[in-house]
Amino acid sequence: MQLGGIHHVTAVTANASGNVAFYTGVLGMRLVKKTVNQDDVSAYHLFYADEIGRPGTEMTFFDWSFAAPHRPGAGLVSATAFRVSGREALGWWAERLEEHGISSGEVREREGRAVLPFTDPEGQSLELVDDTGGGAEPGVPWEKSPVEASRGIRGIEGVSLALSELGPTLEVMTRVMGFRRAAEYTEDSHRVVTLEVGPGGPGTEVRLVERPDLARHRRVGAGGVHHVAFRASDEGEHAAWRERLARAGLGVTPVIDRYYFRSIYFREPGGVLFEIATDGPGFAVDEDQDHLGENLSLPPFLEPHRREIEAGLVPLETAVRKGAS
Repeated sequence: MQLGGIHHVTAVTANASGNVAFYTGVLGMRLVKKTVNQDDVSAYHLFYADEIGRPGTEMTFFDWSFAAPHRPGAGLVSATAFRVSGREALGWWAERLEEHGISSGEVREREGRAVLPFTDPEGQSLELVDDTGGGAEPGVPWEKSPVEASRGIRGIEGVSLALSELGPTLEVMTRVMGFRRAAEYTEDSHRVVTLEVGPGGPGTEVRLVERPDLARHRRVGAGGVHHVAFRASDEGEHAAWRERLARAGLGVTPVIDRYYFRSIYFREPGGVLFEIATDGPGFAVDEDQDHLGENLSLPPFLEPHRREIEAGLVPLETAVRKGAS
């Protein structure tokens, strides 16, 4: 039994319309599902991904308009990296981001791959990484994206976790979750251990960054990451993972039906909220694949409340892009 890599990353936005404009119009991802947060139906839950929302390509957002700006700290995801193909693409992306008023850092090397750091309009730390063609099977950029497919985002490359100390998290991720050490080095005077799982490489990596200088568990707010999810191939494996985590004393939740996948959640010892999600059934379970994300989707148990839910949502000011440049 092995995790298949990263399933999705979920972050927080206080500006849903601006969020759609940036992730579809600038980054060129497809809004594959527009639904609500099942635990707070007054807020959108927006899913951006590749052409059909393959697991491993999803960046999702809780729309919490009241959220204060994120305050980084230890015990949180500190950066999310997207994978693209080819180092040349990073130069193109730096120019595109600048054209849209988004500043980026210098391209640098990390573990043999070129990395372009930047932030989204709410200050979330993001990276574009040349995945060198390796790693887990990449996604396929949407053909109607404003970004041509050859430079399009192919999924999540990896995440970085800021931790007060690496030991307890290393122990759980290697002994319980089946991760392997892929690299260890010092970056900006901080110890970094890169772990990989499943097929290894881009799409499966988690970088643990030792940051005893940071306060623990600062506020997750707009521009911050709420949790990172890992892939279970089917419901049988998912159930087995829950049993394994429970036996390890990790305080895992019951299985929760998110309709598009099944989820369990637990907090690793360093404080980061982890989720394990099934690959299926996927986003086409309630919408035609050609029209994903164009309308508000609700799971069956919320459909009887559609009228009141829609009345409580702030209309998105930015229409879903359908190939606009």
